[in-house]
Amino acid sequence: MTDTITLLGLESSCDDTAAAVVRHTADQMPEILSSIVAGQTGLHADFGGVVPEIAARAHAEKLDICVEEALLRAGLRLGELDGIAVTAGPGLIGGVVAGVMCAKGLAAGSGLPLIGVNHLAGHALTPRLTDQTAFPYLMLLVSGGHCQFLIAKGPDEFSRLGGTIDDAPGEAFDKTAKLLGLLQPGGPAVEAEARKGDPKRFNFPRPLLDRPGCDMSFSGLKTALLRERDRLVAEHGGLRRADRVDLCAGFQAAVADVLAEKSRRALAEYLTLAPATPTLAVAGGVAANMTIRAALETVCEREKVTFLAPPLALCTDNAAMIAWAGIERFRAGQRDDMTLQARPRWPLDQHAPAMLGSGKKGAKA
Repeated sequence: MTDTITLLGLESSCDDTAAAVVRHTADQMPEILSSIVAGQTGLHADFGGVVPEIAARAHAEKLDICVEEALLRAGLRLGELDGIAVTAGPGLIGGVVAGVMCAKGLAAGSGLPLIGVNHLAGHALTPRLTDQTAFPYLMLLVSGGHCQFLIAKGPDEFSRLGGTIDDAPGEAFDKTAKLLGLLQPGGPAVEAEARKGDPKRFNFPRPLLDRPGCDMSFSGLKTALLRERDRLVAEHGGLRRADRVDLCAGFQAAVADVLAEKSRRALAEYLTLAPATPTLAVAGGVAANMTIRAALETVCEREKVTFLAPPLALCTDNAAMIAWAGIERFRAGQRDDMTLQARPRWPLDQHAPAMLGSGKKGAKA
């Protein structure tokens, strides 16, 4: 196998259509030669959230355009690549299918190898892309649909220490924004309002901090905010701007406190492995929230652990992380063929019990 591998990555698991080209030479830092992301915020703005059917149609319309632009910016032709990596799950099934079918078509037409990638592994391996972080490291994967602590032991070996038993933080941020009449996506909107508010005005709960372990819950926090909002509306005949910014600040502070304390507990368990370079990494869309980042950095400083967070462009869904996860699998000799299937559910830790229930298509998380 050549020391240098160049892969095209495709990502279409939710509402971002993305293509990227990443190159890696053994014993050197990876290079992101191009990274194209076509967002769909405008398409879903009137619906208060992502509409799966609209998202899938947009992916089908934009994937080839993103691929063409990624190759153009990388200065490469399709035949000069070593393979094609694609998100094969988990995610909104229509979007995942669109990506997998596009990748299959490109692989069949070019004769290049096909590598199916777990979207969550893309996020979890991002510290390897940005910093070549050594295994094992502790990963807090915190996004719109997922929140879990994972010990990353290898490209395909993850041990889950805990996670959310209901709403993920990103989902809670989106729902909070909707309750307060803010635009979607909710995370950036709530964060912007929170900067102007008083995080101590409202005494919101910190769920599950009274119980041992690393599991989290954010549904009750969202309900507490709803009740406080309704009280304020009844009292003042509407929601005043000053109340809204304080609600956002209080909500965000509660999420940050929960993630910080649960991170401290996860670190204690991870450190029993005596890693050579103890590291807590965070990835996923919610990792872009600066208040949450600051809370996690404080925990790491106290525990004398290295804190890593990717650049903001690599926090949200992107194809560079998929290409990199594909390179990790490619180097391990792993390939897929035309039987590769799109999977709506695909937990990283295959041995841990399902946290959110299970059905015919497998564990949700």
